[in-house]
Amino acid sequence: MNDTLLRSVIASVPACLLLAGAVVWFSRVKTVPALLQLVGAGSLLVVALVHAFEALHLFAWMNWGLEHSPGHYLDLLSAILGLTFFPIGYLLHALTTPSR
Repeated sequence: MNDTLLRSVIASVPACLLLAGAVVWFSRVKTVPALLQLVGAGSLLVVALVHAFEALHLFAWMNWGLEHSPGHYLDLLSAILGLTFFPIGYLLHALTTPSR
């Protein structure tokens, strides 16, 4: 098994768990923090999928792993969105939820 594929499979497990939790939470309360967490978790899952596609050589025209390629920018944009939106959504939820 390819090292990149193994890492992407391992990374997809927590990303799927985050996405499942975000989907459940967004289905219950339709707020901006819930939406931000949903988009962020989905973006983190896209990062894991991009690395799996790179390891399996799927969609080779995207030139996975090369600088200035569509695959590189998809991976970069997804990582930036995931690492920005998910924590911001969590922080907004923590700040707006009244304490007991």
